[in-house]
Amino acid sequence: MIRDTIASWPKAELHSHLDGAMRLETMLELAQNQGKMSLLPADSVEGLTEVLMNVDTSESLVEYLSWFKYTLGLMQDEVSLRRVSFEMAEDFARENVRYLEVRFGPILHTEEGLSLEQVMDAVIAGLTDAEEAYGIQFGVIVCALRDRYVDASVRQAQVAVSRRRQGVVAFDLAGGEAGNPAKQHLAAFYHARNHLLGLTVHAGESWGPDSIRQALFYCGAHRIGHGITLLDDPDLLDYVTAHRIPLEICPTSNVQTHVVGGYETHPLAALVRAGVPVSINTDSRLFSHTTTTDELWLAHTRCGLTEQELRQVAIGAFEQAFLPWDRKQDLVSMAKEAIG
Repeated sequence: MIRDTIASWPKAELHSHLDGAMRLETMLELAQNQGKMSLLPADSVEGLTEVLMNVDTSESLVEYLSWFKYTLGLMQDEVSLRRVSFEMAEDFARENVRYLEVRFGPILHTEEGLSLEQVMDAVIAGLTDAEEAYGIQFGVIVCALRDRYVDASVRQAQVAVSRRRQGVVAFDLAGGEAGNPAKQHLAAFYHARNHLLGLTVHAGESWGPDSIRQALFYCGAHRIGHGITLLDDPDLLDYVTAHRIPLEICPTSNVQTHVVGGYETHPLAALVRAGVPVSINTDSRLFSHTTTTDELWLAHTRCGLTEQELRQVAIGAFEQAFLPWDRKQDLVSMAKEAIG
């Protein structure tokens, strides 16, 4: 198999953060237009490229997350949010991603006066523009934040529910796991679940299987973001496999945050061979310097997936999407015909 084969496949991307998908050129232009060049660590694309390569030396998940300060400060108005959303979907569409789930925490974009509703509408508008231009289908996942008070999480769950008919498909919990248990946000998940949103939780990334257990048995997660410590709990592994609970795996991000020692020691292949449904995702196109195609290629060439396993995983990503049954089946049929 060659990389061009993967590039030609129709693909689904289920775990990609909006504030981690900004183009460097856009970052510079927005900073200049907003008078915020002081926010950036360099004043050229070449300089930003050099600085952002240091993301690879992050010593922990918390340090990795700190890099997002460079994008969040530039995404505080509706025009910028709409543009970044459009360009994110455009970039995925150009590598033949047919279905994209975009996740973000709306509360992070209200620092200069926008309401949560204005944030949501700007992002949805940008993604809709891209859908009309490129045919890429999308779903929005609203992320609550582990280190915020539960009332902030509830408010975000409410705004997620209010836009369920406009493209919001799921509710999530993101941020550093250590010291921030998912069960503190039960009220938010209760609201989202009772209004029929899909549920996913970042868990088992920098914390152990207990974090996954909380995501499943307290929050009711339908999917798990990362979940790479699952192998440490054989009983939970059996449960996840039996109940077909998918993991959203992001190989490069996992290496960057040192939750795995390297691509060759990533548990991806072991999880697949244990029968766990997985998808392969970017997490952050910008800070992980990657694409969906690249992550699938790394899963094959460095993480140990065979060609047949990779094909099954690529098709499986469509099966795991937070989509209505009929739309999902159309995409799955298309993927099976194209990927084999």
